[in-house]
Amino acid sequence: MRQFLDFEKPVAELENKIDELRQMADPEGVNIEEETARLSEKAEKHLRAIYAKLTPWQKVQVARHAQRPHTQDYINALVSDFTPLAGDRLYADDKAIIGGMGRFDGTPVMVIGTERGSDLETRLQHNFGMARPEGYRKAQRLMQLAGRFSLPILTFIDTAGAWPGIDAEQRGQAEAIASSIATCFDAPVPLIATVIGEGGSGGAVALGAGDKVFMLENAIYSVISPEACASILWRDPKQASTAAETLRLTAQDLKRLGLIDQIVPEPIGGAQRDPAVAMASVGKVLGEALKELQPLAPERLRELRREKFLAMGREALH
Repeated sequence: MRQFLDFEKPVAELENKIDELRQMADPEGVNIEEETARLSEKAEKHLRAIYAKLTPWQKVQVARHAQRPHTQDYINALVSDFTPLAGDRLYADDKAIIGGMGRFDGTPVMVIGTERGSDLETRLQHNFGMARPEGYRKAQRLMQLAGRFSLPILTFIDTAGAWPGIDAEQRGQAEAIASSIATCFDAPVPLIATVIGEGGSGGAVALGAGDKVFMLENAIYSVISPEACASILWRDPKQASTAAETLRLTAQDLKRLGLIDQIVPEPIGGAQRDPAVAMASVGKVLGEALKELQPLAPERLRELRREKFLAMGREALH
């Protein structure tokens, strides 16, 4: 069953009416197709109007929508012969980060991403996509393995941030994230990062220091969540919508600031309304990026990658 966000209420009412009409008994042979077509057209117009002017806070809600496709969905749709790899060889296997080898459009690749889970059971299993140090060390291991075997790296980012628990701090959360970022910069192969939902803080950057960084149209990417920002600045989590506006966390803001390379379009109503179309759009831009990056030598890749992120810092100082 489709889940609607609060601001989608007018569309929800129309689509519910359409469902009711289709379920009605029709003993007299009354044609209801004309009415359902009229309501469908009206619902689509409402949906287009709503999504044409989403506020940053509304985009936050869309990015977090439970029915958006997750990393495992992208792997299933875009990667064949996928072989999952587990564990950091130091402590444990963190299921908040999944990864392994497979073929993308025939090209052998290493895929790494944060996985939130799709229902309560899998969300608990994947810790809602919030990784501990062993997750980032697993990511480092897979990136280093990809370098040894000349496999391009595709990362998918969808996390509220790294796990903030005491256990993570005890095992070196900050060092694990920093080392993961450094491993991204040192990778001798193309590294393409895609923010498919929520990109939160260092937990996202740990997989996001790539040659190309893409964001879905309704994804978000920020140093802190709007709720946490509101709690710090205004001492009031209810100011989250104001914080979302201030943080400049939308794909459009980040493209304008030069912090990402490309915005990947989503179906009207968000990736959750037509996951297959959204995932195909991601696959298209990933294919184009791989063709551009694969001919480059390892040292050239590292040089361009480092310069890309150093330039962000220089621009911010002007």
